[in-house]
Amino acid sequence: MAKAYWIAFYRSIKNPDALAAYAKLAGPAVQAGGGRFLVRGVPAKTYEAGLAQRVVVIEFDSVAQATATHDSPAYQEALKVLGKDSVERDMRITEGV
Repeated sequence: MAKAYWIAFYRSIKNPDALAAYAKLAGPAVQAGGGRFLVRGVPAKTYEAGLAQRVVVIEFDSVAQATATHDSPAYQEALKVLGKDSVERDMRITEGV
């Protein structure tokens, strides 16, 4: 079975305090779901239409595991703390090769 990757590209961070509160809940929720953080931070270099904004890559053993973690009550609580307008981001779960 192929591993899965949960990838989040932040376009803007409007409320850093809300993002910090979210991170305190989201990190443990992701790890409890079997996620392993591979990347967390600002890109060293960007190309094409890339933004020099926060990127997060999390590895899971499967798409089902990644999806279940996203949909878990613990992660959903973290999303509530983040709120709707604190950040603008593009989040994807994709299967590895």
